[in-house]
Amino acid sequence: MQAVGILGGTFDPIHFGHLRMAQELCEQLSLGEVRFIPSARPPHREVPRSVVEHRANMVQHAIADNPLFVFDDREIRRDGPSYMVDTLASLRQELGEDVPLFLLLGADAFLGLDRWHRWLTLFDLTHIAVACRPGVALDPGIMSPELKAQWQLRHSPHTGENPAGKILQCEITALDISSSAIRAGFAAGHTPRYLLPESVLGYIFEHQLYMSGTE
Repeated sequence: MQAVGILGGTFDPIHFGHLRMAQELCEQLSLGEVRFIPSARPPHREVPRSVVEHRANMVQHAIADNPLFVFDDREIRRDGPSYMVDTLASLRQELGEDVPLFLLLGADAFLGLDRWHRWLTLFDLTHIAVACRPGVALDPGIMSPELKAQWQLRHSPHTGENPAGKILQCEITALDISSSAIRAGFAAGHTPRYLLPESVLGYIFEHQLYMSGTE
């Protein structure tokens, strides 16, 4: 089986930054698919603005026309906090020990990795692909000592035959789009058109998400 990418997040809402990152990393890493896994109860972030059912539906609308993208609802079905280490463990059980897994992270998320639940165990389960702006290298000098030690141990331009355990830095197109900015735009009466798929925008208007006094 080809390698599998994992893109988790609140997707509140999903936008072209998420989708383009997944597409480019899928091509760079020769992934067979990227699984979009909405976080039901994110332990490291504030409570999402929209309920998980809406966020899941928006993800399914956004990825419907891409055969490389797969919707995965395992964090929605699981009780308790949505810890990525538990998600990866369940994927390993499902896919086997030999399939390469790649956890897809933006640079900011990677720099906070050492604050994740049982974060060192992640390397037993997956590679980590860190998406960076073109020409901008990750600076070990701004990493925590613990994360820097793992970077120095695991950073590599390739994974070899290993199904997990490496950290790769990957350049992707810089798209300065964020879910928080989209939500703020709605609050200010601005349109987010061309920042996210039309199908997602239509869903937002249909259900009056991110409008004052809704959700």
